[in-house]
Amino acid sequence: MNIILVDPAELAADTVILDDRRAEHIRKILKSKVGDNLRAGIIDGPMGLARVLDLDGKRVTLRLDCRLSPPAKAVTDLILALPRPIMLKRVLAQAAALGVQRIMLVNARRVEKSFFHSSLLAPAGLRAALLQGLEQAVDTILPTVSLHPRFRPFVEDEVARLTPLYGRRLLAHPGAGPNRATGALGTGMTTGPSPTGRRRQLLAIGPEGGWVDFEVDCFRAQGFSLFSPGPRILRVDTAVPVLLALAEHGLAPAEPDLARA
Repeated sequence: MNIILVDPAELAADTVILDDRRAEHIRKILKSKVGDNLRAGIIDGPMGLARVLDLDGKRVTLRLDCRLSPPAKAVTDLILALPRPIMLKRVLAQAAALGVQRIMLVNARRVEKSFFHSSLLAPAGLRAALLQGLEQAVDTILPTVSLHPRFRPFVEDEVARLTPLYGRRLLAHPGAGPNRATGALGTGMTTGPSPTGRRRQLLAIGPEGGWVDFEVDCFRAQGFSLFSPGPRILRVDTAVPVLLALAEHGLAPAEPDLARA
């Protein structure tokens, strides 16, 4: 926990009293004393410092002075085939830490339908996982998460509607595309321009076994280019940060993968 995040509803003027894991972290990990300043932020708001006013048993009283803007967000939004709940928790935290602004959790042929009934998908469960990522990366702005249990309407309607927002659309798929460029990590990708000033981009990552052919065709019809991080099939919690990093740093497929007619 590299920043203490406070919900606006918890504040009384500029003061907050904590008695949960944040208070325990301040007392036991940071070993703070009255008068110490801590890095703090208001969820979906500014960040800055918090002064410890009182340590009373399990309670910690802080006074916040938050006037700084949070760090810039990533230019890459994420479509993710819903993984197992225990893995989803890690992936959401990693995506939030990497600055992803929008996460769309979608169904796919190789997604177990029971995953959509997980308690983690309740607003409180999603929020808790995302906050862990923000606390790690020192950010305050929560990503937007949406659920899409019907694949075809999502791609043909929702993704089609969003297409104008994204200058580049990438579909990660094991073994996809040529692997003969000399780009980073031998991925078959070449270095492109810096993310600075680039239009937003959309990255779709499937289940560990990859998308089925029908799903690939649906994405390609929406102008997605296929690429692969290499010949190895990665776990989702490994693939997500790797692929996000490649996309965010301007790495593009070695050859354009045009939509099928």
